[in-house]
Amino acid sequence: MIVLPRFDPIAFQIGPLKANWYGLMYMVGFTIAWLLGRYRAAKPTNSWTLRQVDDLITWLVVGLVLGARIGYVVVYEPWYFMAHPLDIVAIWKGGMSFHGGAVGVAIVAWRFAKSTGRTTLDVGDFLTPLAPLGLLCGRIGNFINGELWGRPTDMPWGMVFPSVRAGMIPRHPSQLYEGALEGLLLFIILWVWSSKPRARGTTTGLFLIGYGCFRAFVEFFRQPDPQLGFIAFGWLTMGQLLCLPMILIGLALFLWGRRLKA
Repeated sequence: MIVLPRFDPIAFQIGPLKANWYGLMYMVGFTIAWLLGRYRAAKPTNSWTLRQVDDLITWLVVGLVLGARIGYVVVYEPWYFMAHPLDIVAIWKGGMSFHGGAVGVAIVAWRFAKSTGRTTLDVGDFLTPLAPLGLLCGRIGNFINGELWGRPTDMPWGMVFPSVRAGMIPRHPSQLYEGALEGLLLFIILWVWSSKPRARGTTTGLFLIGYGCFRAFVEFFRQPDPQLGFIAFGWLTMGQLLCLPMILIGLALFLWGRRLKA
């Protein structure tokens, strides 16, 4: 059993300006995606320019943050935010939905594709291998924030989170499970897969399949959101339900792309 210290959510402060660990992890994630994108764009076989990567990542920040926050507000705690509307902008406290962020990113990819003469899937195939390490950073931010902890466990690596809501009992560090699977492992899979020319849509499809399967698996170790609990069968969570269409769409894209290439 590991007893975690209470992390100060403020990384550093300069006068009245405070840098929150949660926000810093998002900045690190976007920076990694930007550097990886520029690395890929610099290859002579690539059709992307460095300026296009810069523009895409800039708009991606806006689409992901807005989509992730709106998704969380609408799906997970609508009644709370109706009563406390000013808290909607308090993203440094946590509360971001991956699935909402994915919708925001999809909208950005669609608009960017139209402006550059590409298809949305072309943009998605370039973008998705850049995303998992950013997801890893986000899960580290969740861990530091002491949120999204797992279910009770008697395993030796169980962690006691310094939160009254966590019950001061050993729990699965599900944030780290998600970071390892959705972040590191998914990055390796997508980076290796996309290092060679692939049929249009297959990289995007592989991302959706991988994220959906990894997230649905970790949900069995993650404590359900208290305001929702299990939504069906005594075990199905909202996260798993939202992953199902992702997996189905990913499978359809992957098989469609493979069929076209054949």
